[in-house]
Amino acid sequence: MKGVQFGELPYLTFNSYLRTCAYSPDGTSFSAGLYDGNINVYATSNWEGTWILSGHSKEVTSIAYSPNGDRIVSGSDDSTVRVWDVTTGGSLYIFIGHNRIVKSVAYLPQGIVVSSGSDGAARLWDMDTGDCHRTIFGGDRFIDVVVAFSSQGDQIASGGNDMTIRLWDVETGECRQIMTGHIKYVKKVLYSPKGDCIASVSVDNSVRLWNVGSGSSPKISIHHSGGVMNLKYSPKRNQVASCSKDSTLRLWDAATGIYTRTLTGHSGYVNRIAYSPQEDQLASCSDDKTVRLWDVESGACLHTLTGHTEGVTGLTFSPQGDQIASSSRDKTVRLWNVKTGECQHVLIGHSDSVWVVKYSPQGDQVASAGWDRTVRLWDVETGACQHTLTGHWYIQWIEYSPNGDQIASASGDMTVRLWDIKTRMCTHIFIGHQDGVTRVVYSPRGHQIASASYEDKTVRLWDTGSGECHHTLVGHEKEIDAIAYSPSGNLIVSWGDSGEARLWDVETGESIWRLIYNGSRRSLPVIMLPLLSHPLVWMSTDDSFIIGNGGGTVMAWDVIKKGDRHRVRMRWRSTNGQLSVAGARVQDVQGLSDLNRRLLKQRGATGEPSLRLRETSKKVMTMASVVSKLKSSSSNTEMLNPSRTSPAISFTSHSEQTEQAMETGTFEN
Repeated sequence: MKGVQFGELPYLTFNSYLRTCAYSPDGTSFSAGLYDGNINVYATSNWEGTWILSGHSKEVTSIAYSPNGDRIVSGSDDSTVRVWDVTTGGSLYIFIGHNRIVKSVAYLPQGIVVSSGSDGAARLWDMDTGDCHRTIFGGDRFIDVVVAFSSQGDQIASGGNDMTIRLWDVETGECRQIMTGHIKYVKKVLYSPKGDCIASVSVDNSVRLWNVGSGSSPKISIHHSGGVMNLKYSPKRNQVASCSKDSTLRLWDAATGIYTRTLTGHSGYVNRIAYSPQEDQLASCSDDKTVRLWDVESGACLHTLTGHTEGVTGLTFSPQGDQIASSSRDKTVRLWNVKTGECQHVLIGHSDSVWVVKYSPQGDQVASAGWDRTVRLWDVETGACQHTLTGHWYIQWIEYSPNGDQIASASGDMTVRLWDIKTRMCTHIFIGHQDGVTRVVYSPRGHQIASASYEDKTVRLWDTGSGECHHTLVGHEKEIDAIAYSPSGNLIVSWGDSGEARLWDVETGESIWRLIYNGSRRSLPVIMLPLLSHPLVWMSTDDSFIIGNGGGTVMAWDVIKKGDRHRVRMRWRSTNGQLSVAGARVQDVQGLSDLNRRLLKQRGATGEPSLRLRETSKKVMTMASVVSKLKSSSSNTEMLNPSRTSPAISFTSHSEQTEQAMETGTFEN
């Protein structure tokens, strides 16, 4: 599975929240451990329930099948380990010895059960006598330990709150090796079947692949560690580029969400990025006072453009792709030769910081605006200022009309102005917003503009000919940071970094979808500073759009129209949440089992799972994702009848409630 894609799949409902789950080695059985202490067992051939295993008095924390699949071992918050017969559903053993939560359980190849817990101990249990055969390690420094075993059964790997991976000899109980590198506690460890490689997952937002012999590991970075400032889409490459406060650019496969490359070199916030018209180059500008030009294919930095004396706030390619214009807090605009990297013109005239710069569609003119309350028009050939447009307070954004005969400007004075390029006159002043206007965009046909206000939480649609306000889009509960028309102009997406997004029908002005994304973190500038970022972009059609937020996350959404009804479904997401390993490359690691690969790829790693288990994996891991997050989204699940011998199962396609639980947000129509 390349990235994470959600389709119209059935899902299971339980009488309690899902805590853990596992497949049998042959894939014919699936078990779900629940918060109520029960384990539901299903046959994967038809997803009918076979048993409810009852005995634990608290939530089930871990499940594992025996090598031949005829037994299940489970660990629980009740400090016990239980062994179950898959054929009869009966309880075979109860292992008592841990004095705190049992965090993980596993079968060694020779049939020995190993368990680890919050008490800092890993215990080996004799299946004949039920006695604790050996305690591998223990002590106060080992808390919340997770374990995995080598395929030969002679070695155990552990991870925990001490941020290390430790290898233990099963026979002697001695620690053979300590591997360090994670900066937060380790949540999962996995052996390759050959035993020469270990994968570890940590809440430091990384997965590391370790060589057992040398203990070496490359750190795999998986997400922006700072807020996403800007997004751009490359139709030819079907690629998304993002830039961030973490001083990096990242490239993503737009279809799958697979992270492909990080571009490093800037030493400050990367404020804006732009693809060249040919889409073979990418330009970026930063608070480090530079503009960088990158080769998209190789990731190499072709030029570092220096000359600005303050942070660079904006940039854009000329329509021909031979020139870049950049704006800066140093009150200037600079025009750069893309081929040589030389500065061709320094445009001087603004008396304060310049926040935005745009080329006309014809490429013969550049418009710039900023805090000096003016829009200035410049001749590209000579660098001369052709005209200065005045009337606003400080200006947040400007945009040329598609045919280049107008400029729209948005200002902190709560108005939008339309300017005629030929006459240099203001043709319309749009009044209606109750606070500063932060963004203005033209519809693809140019007959309409949309404006957004950060504080008054509305989007307004204006007729560029008559100046009439077609619709006021009301519904956002918090500030709006970005807006964008779909390629057809029939839809608008509005987004606030507080985590709220809405999809609007342009013709009716109605909100047809809403998301409240709880994982977002506010970190964009406030209204008194121009909003440099525009972390929202549509792809080539009305079917997909991409959002970036202040927490460093990039999300791709699919828009599905069925009749008169629209549905929006997440296609992929990069995340800095726990157990996220997006971008980790496991296809080059020798010996990982199908189960190990599925677990890694479910969390965003790359590589292809086995064909035999691909569809089952997608189905069940989606089910697990849905149900395990129902608690946080306060969604109700269909209750199992506790008096039934086998669990009741409900099959439905994804609903808004399901999608709500899947993405830790609230969806409304």
